[in-house]
Amino acid sequence: MKIAVLGTGIMGQGVVRTLLREGHDVTAWNRTRDKAEPLADDGATVVDTAREAVAGAEVVVTVLFDGEAVLSVLRDATGAADATSASGQATATSASGQATSGPVWVQASTIGAADTARVVGLAAERGVPLVEAMMLGTKKPAETGKLVMLAAGDPELLARVQPVLDAMGAKTITAGDTVGQGTALKLAANAWIASVTAATAQSLALTSALGLDPQLFLDAIEGGQADTPYAHLKGASMIAGEYPAQFALDGLRKDVSLMREAATAAVAADGTGTGFDTSLLEALAGLYGKASERGHGGDDIAAVRTAFTG
Repeated sequence: MKIAVLGTGIMGQGVVRTLLREGHDVTAWNRTRDKAEPLADDGATVVDTAREAVAGAEVVVTVLFDGEAVLSVLRDATGAADATSASGQATATSASGQATSGPVWVQASTIGAADTARVVGLAAERGVPLVEAMMLGTKKPAETGKLVMLAAGDPELLARVQPVLDAMGAKTITAGDTVGQGTALKLAANAWIASVTAATAQSLALTSALGLDPQLFLDAIEGGQADTPYAHLKGASMIAGEYPAQFALDGLRKDVSLMREAATAAVAADGTGTGFDTSLLEALAGLYGKASERGHGGDDIAAVRTAFTG
């Protein structure tokens, strides 16, 4: 398939290389072209504008940092609002009312519930067929096609992009037929990632503070019911004090903020004064914020270990 990938940061670069390896024709764009240029050596076509990237594509995948970036790129690539699709074709709709002509846009950026709603609105205004496929995983899974794709949207459109999702991920979980449900599942999944990473850091720091070798903590949980390979992966980085970015700490910090916003909105919508307690999310926001303030925002999320020091 002919695919445009918009955004070539850590995850975007991995996605492009995976799609190329699977035999797809990929055009890559990044606002800073230097970040996309190395992909030309792998076989991607690198262009200067998002509009150029989208032209002629069957599928467009957005791998951008936040909602404003997604909205800006969608506006730039589709031009003035009218009754045509991004490819200039007349817009048709599916039984569910979704636009079906032109390239299908796969929104893969973690942008939260509120901005997802804004993107859905803009896509409808521009006649852009839209689904979402959140990427659960970090740099290595993106590079090896082992992500878990959390998809949502019109079933007809999801069927059209399934070959792309299959190339990007080891499996696809469909959260529902409404764009936004994939985002909700991604926020819940990333809450787990934020929690288990911080918990690993806390236990290693506590082991050290009590005068023991922190490796003993990992040895103690290994093979037991409380064990997880993730603790050993991130724990090794924490013990070494080396944090090459697989998932940038400031990226997860942004996601925690989106979780808090979504949870607060859910409580307000509940109307009973109960609903959801954000205490743990508040604590996570503080820990990742402290690590970022100490200069680790661009490092891997394992650098949350530094929040427990001093």
